[in-house]
Amino acid sequence: MLRIIVIIVAIALAGLGLSWLADRPGDVVLTFQHWHVRTTLTVAAIALLALVALLVLLVGLLRWLLRSPAALSGYFRTRRRSRGFNAVTQGMIAVGSGDVRRAQRQAAEAEKILGSEPLALLLRAQAAQLSGDRAGAEAAFRLMLEDPETRPLGLRGLFVEARRRGDARAARMLASEAVKTSPTLPWAGTALLEFQSLEKDWAGALATLARNADHRLIDKDTARRHRAVLLAARGIEQAERDRAGARASLLEALKLAPGLVPAAVMAARLLSESNEIRKASKILEAAWRLSPHPDIAETYMNVRLGDSARDRLTRIQSLAAQAPGSPESGVALARAALAARDFTLARSSLTPFLASGATERVCLLMAEIEEAENGSTGKVREWLSRAVRAPRDPAWTADGVVSDVWLPASPVTGHLDAFEWKMPVERLGAPTDSYADDVLADIDEPEQPRLVEAEVVAPAAVQDALAPAEPPEAPETPPAAEPAAPEPKAEAAKVEPLKPLARRAAPITPVLPSHPVPDDPGTGPDKANTVVRFPING
Repeated sequence: MLRIIVIIVAIALAGLGLSWLADRPGDVVLTFQHWHVRTTLTVAAIALLALVALLVLLVGLLRWLLRSPAALSGYFRTRRRSRGFNAVTQGMIAVGSGDVRRAQRQAAEAEKILGSEPLALLLRAQAAQLSGDRAGAEAAFRLMLEDPETRPLGLRGLFVEARRRGDARAARMLASEAVKTSPTLPWAGTALLEFQSLEKDWAGALATLARNADHRLIDKDTARRHRAVLLAARGIEQAERDRAGARASLLEALKLAPGLVPAAVMAARLLSESNEIRKASKILEAAWRLSPHPDIAETYMNVRLGDSARDRLTRIQSLAAQAPGSPESGVALARAALAARDFTLARSSLTPFLASGATERVCLLMAEIEEAENGSTGKVREWLSRAVRAPRDPAWTADGVVSDVWLPASPVTGHLDAFEWKMPVERLGAPTDSYADDVLADIDEPEQPRLVEAEVVAPAAVQDALAPAEPPEAPETPPAAEPAAPEPKAEAAKVEPLKPLARRAAPITPVLPSHPVPDDPGTGPDKANTVVRFPING
């Protein structure tokens, strides 16, 4: 609307100007050598305007002629570039839909048209990965390293390929380079932290964690928890050689995560050795209220060396009262009562957990109570038999791996703070390799202990209880053939444990009697020293 008004005003002004010139006639005289031109003022003005318009047209035509080659070249270049990006678009769609042939065809066309354009290189790498051409994908990602803008993308692609082929050393180097190139990359900071944790580079891991928190790659609560885990791991490792440093690290970890069981147990041990019984007890009580655990109960019961069994029972009773109804409270109280020869209390402590399905540990503990109170009876064998088929007890578990000791990172994925105290998942077999194997092999450390099948023999007291009295003389019978040796189980994943903490008592594997008794059908030949093998993971 405004533009229309302006045009109307301009036309009106032009009309007024021409009218003004027509009302005021005048002459214009132009003399040039022998030329003498005389005309009116209106005609002279019209001729001047026409001349200006002609000059403008001539200048525009000249500029178009001069610029036409570049314009024509730009037109064809733009058209070619449009074709290249269209090929990239179609190729990405093919990659997303899993059409390998079309993706490769479009990638070749895009690379032919666009050359080293980042999107063309990305399409080439994606098509190569889709077709299983790892070498082609790595070649495309290496080309991306030459351009500062695409360098982070190239490092990410090479890192993924290194992880796929199991090259932990190369993956770690790429993660470190990515952190230097762009500290705000979440994947790089997380990967570097996991590698440093598996390598037990606690100082480097703490520095990386602080950098990740500064760049807001992780939230504050996660940063606090991970820092506590790293400090606990460092303190447990250096407890033997630097007790003062270990104590400082563990106490700082407990300030960040009071319920971190390994830190609480090791810190209480160090404080107990320094005769700081009250402080050690408070730490264990705080951790127990948050996370009841058998290691806490064991350490709390023995926090003061030299106490009698009755004193330890009194201490455990006060601890169990802080987590009533917890299975760990009942088991801890039953163990302390058994050591104090208070069989009534031991039985009553376990009674609530028998009706809901006694676990392996509860069954074995009931067998110990029966054996200690009544000697070798059918009840002992009954509880031992139930223990074999009982549900499993909680254990330190991460990514399907069960460990006797807490570890700061998963040996399978490398994730920090992955181990949890929970019921292990039943599985058919243990993995034969893990992500930790590659890392540990690459940093040239000695072979680590393995998580393998448990091989446990019943205590001598239980064996004596199970051993039957001398049988009456009977006709000699030919000895039964020795059973074939069990085939060895497949070894589970290698795990590098930290210094073992106070652990729950090893489960008792029943040794069946060699002769039948009235309430036990028996199993045949004498195998008093038979070792029953069963895997830790079920």
